[in-house]
Amino acid sequence: MPKKAVKKGLQGVVTSYRRGKHLQHPNQVLLLFNDIRTRAEAAALVGRKVRWTSETGREFLGKVLGPHGNGGAVRAKFRTNLPGQAIGTPVEIL
Repeated sequence: MPKKAVKKGLQGVVTSYRRGKHLQHPNQVLLLFNDIRTRAEAAALVGRKVRWTSETGREFLGKVLGPHGNGGAVRAKFRTNLPGQAIGTPVEIL
């Protein structure tokens, strides 16, 4: 299956930290992007750089690690862990 080309500047949202029933992993976050709906499309994002900008203007850079589930979500790891205020705010693909 050919991989779909993903353009720069694709907007997404930080949905949550990666977590389980008893444990939360604050070093990884889950991201949902607007046009990504399947696991295969999410797999095309692996290795891409992402940026989150705080309200104060500080930029956090990260990298997409892999897909999460079958609905198009991806896992990302940032150089500096994102604060809790990042949940529900926009990110973009570089």
